[in-house]
Amino acid sequence: MQIMKKLLIWILTIESRLIIGKYKPFIVAITGSVGKTSTKDAIYCVLKNRERYARKSEKSMNSEIGLPLTIIGAPNAWHSFSGWLRNIMLGAKMIINRVDYPNCLILEIGADHPGDIRKVARWLHPDIVVITRISKTPVHVEFFKSSEEVFKEKAFLARVVKDGGTLILFADDDKVMTLGEIPKVLNATKNMKDKKIEVLTFGIDMPATARGENYMGSIQSGISFTLDLADEKVPVSTHGVLGKVYLYSLLAAAVVGKVRNIPLADIVKSLNGYEAPRGRMNIIPGINGSMLIDDTYNSSPDAVMSALETLKELKSEVTSNAIKEDFGLVNLSNIPIGQVSHRKIAVLGDMMELGRFSTDEHRKIGREAAGIVNILITVGPRAQMIAEEALRSGIPADYVKCFDSSSDAAPYVASIAGAGDIILVKGSQSPRLERVTKALLREPEKADKLLVRQEEEWLNKK
Repeated sequence: MQIMKKLLIWILTIESRLIIGKYKPFIVAITGSVGKTSTKDAIYCVLKNRERYARKSEKSMNSEIGLPLTIIGAPNAWHSFSGWLRNIMLGAKMIINRVDYPNCLILEIGADHPGDIRKVARWLHPDIVVITRISKTPVHVEFFKSSEEVFKEKAFLARVVKDGGTLILFADDDKVMTLGEIPKVLNATKNMKDKKIEVLTFGIDMPATARGENYMGSIQSGISFTLDLADEKVPVSTHGVLGKVYLYSLLAAAVVGKVRNIPLADIVKSLNGYEAPRGRMNIIPGINGSMLIDDTYNSSPDAVMSALETLKELKSEVTSNAIKEDFGLVNLSNIPIGQVSHRKIAVLGDMMELGRFSTDEHRKIGREAAGIVNILITVGPRAQMIAEEALRSGIPADYVKCFDSSSDAAPYVASIAGAGDIILVKGSQSPRLERVTKALLREPEKADKLLVRQEEEWLNKK
């Protein structure tokens, strides 16, 4: 099987290289540890109406096989031999014949193993490279010797920006900003003295090409902020999503729009209409008057911390007065479960592929959650360490529940959901926490449009 997979990747990669060489699309490549997919989607949102024909990586197709599929425009054939044969034939047809091919590709590029990005960088050579936040303890670290090695792998993409291209960096990360020196290094390298690469930035805390100011998040209206783009300031409001990770994604997209000479008014219009990918901090109406924050696509320590911070920042819309009136206090942890709503509830699942960092990172999440949530529910054996640490940090035992699986957790969470509750659901793919979110939907008939992993291939998995 492995030999067949390697052969398939080799064929599709060769086809991809030939297709790019033939059609010469403008290429935007995105990498990092946090926010790759949301940034890719935000960039596509800005470019899709300005480019003749733009294509983006679907979902998180960022691997050594997902990238060629995006370039070819072919679906994941899963375990279908005939499906993969059709994909190969599609690529061959595009090489032999002239077809209507995208003039712009927006590609998400990940690194599961050492060398993944290096392999891509040998032949891709993007016009724009966007590097988002790179975590100190990212996912997939178990396949690397250190987090520094992960950083170097992702940073390699910055070295292959085309001459005359643009490197766009996350300004609030000092480590990422060191990559701004790469063009200088390249210019000092033999045979590269004339290579010119523009370095632009995006962020909140530090001066940047695109800076977000006056950020606000609301469970009813999503996020709003002031976009400061090249010293022009305009308001931006995006509905249906929460979290600063989206703010960063929208800022990065604004910079790309600037590079492509899109008028500011058009950039803002696109950002206001941005729709987040499913399973990534989506605001969804829940049962019994609750509101859900669905972040079930995947997970990492930084992503969970960011989600919890977002939960912390949200203001309860009714709560303080109602709780004072009914109970004479605001501390919900002192109230028996089920007697009051308007709580902050977190359903947190296992974080996978953390290797030797797993225990420490799960326990860190527990300590953080203890100061934020009123009720904590964990799913999976690793996530139980979150619960244990939260208990040590002061959450009453009655407000912490542990479950082995999402199927077990779902009915319990549904049974306690009440009016005004804000319920965050977050975990890696393997715990399948979208099953919990599905049990909480106000309109379960819309699950296939609202949630991740609703395809037959996933639904049939145990």
